[in-house]
Amino acid sequence: MTGKSRTSSPTIRDIARHAGVSLGTTSRALNNQLGINDELKARVLKAAEELGYDFSNLRQSKTIKRITFIYDRQHNTLSNNPFYSTVLHGVEDACNAEKISLTFASTNPEESITERLKRDDSDALLCVGAFEPEQLQEIRELGIPVALIDLWHPEMNNVNSDNFGGAYLLTGFLIERGYKRIAFICGPESHYSITQRRQGYRYALLTHHIEQDPDLEVFREPIMQEVEGTDNAVKRLLKLKKRPDAIFCWNDATAIQAIQSCVEAGLNVPEDIAIVGFDDLPTARTSFPPLTTVKINKEALGRRGVELLLQRPAEPTQVIVPTQLVIRGSTL
Repeated sequence: MTGKSRTSSPTIRDIARHAGVSLGTTSRALNNQLGINDELKARVLKAAEELGYDFSNLRQSKTIKRITFIYDRQHNTLSNNPFYSTVLHGVEDACNAEKISLTFASTNPEESITERLKRDDSDALLCVGAFEPEQLQEIRELGIPVALIDLWHPEMNNVNSDNFGGAYLLTGFLIERGYKRIAFICGPESHYSITQRRQGYRYALLTHHIEQDPDLEVFREPIMQEVEGTDNAVKRLLKLKKRPDAIFCWNDATAIQAIQSCVEAGLNVPEDIAIVGFDDLPTARTSFPPLTTVKINKEALGRRGVELLLQRPAEPTQVIVPTQLVIRGSTL
């Protein structure tokens, strides 16, 4: 008897462990990519064969005919989020230009992304927004082209806006306009883009020699409740002995609600307090007063994600899409 039959093909992680190499090396060897020597490639292929790996799982060399656009509904509410909806428009445009079919899907940590992709028969995957580490690990083992949008992983291809640079630019603009106590209302820390914005805000304070006051950084709580969470955050800031003279909100939706909360507290925007956001959603132009913000080219994020899938770089690649400061009436 030669051994027990396997009920399923081993994963890339199984092969990497058996060969004693990294996941990245295993993936490059199986997909015949550059950046790996012949000895390592032979070791990986031998390990895969010994484990009974089904080489028909490898679709990297095939033409991409169908892409699945997927997000985790635990972290994102795509149907109510104009940011990701516009990213999807960019993906659709790029897929249409390349004659690639597009499938839309949502998931959560309890569901198998692998099984979902088998049903969709997709050749490539675009992951949008935040995912749990376990989900990203499963995605890395799929053996198909993958690109992350609005998310970062050191061993995966990703496309992001210049969130750090945009936040640095916006905070610097407020400082140059004379604002000294600049607060920051933060969103979910699981989102890479939000942590980058907070770091950009902090770095701007540091480089302009303004001491960081931890009381000026607050979270929107409850985090998923836009109105209640923002109102609670604004009230905390306004109760400070030395209240802020400007509030930087992690996104436009929070900033627009913060304006309303300040008005209800008897403050005029921008005469008594400035409010700024990030994203430049359509509502930023029509809010009262119109919102100073940072413009993200959301459709470009989607297009560049598709381009990254088609390019299939040999090494993990990060694409940064530039942002732009938009000055409106919510600041003096």
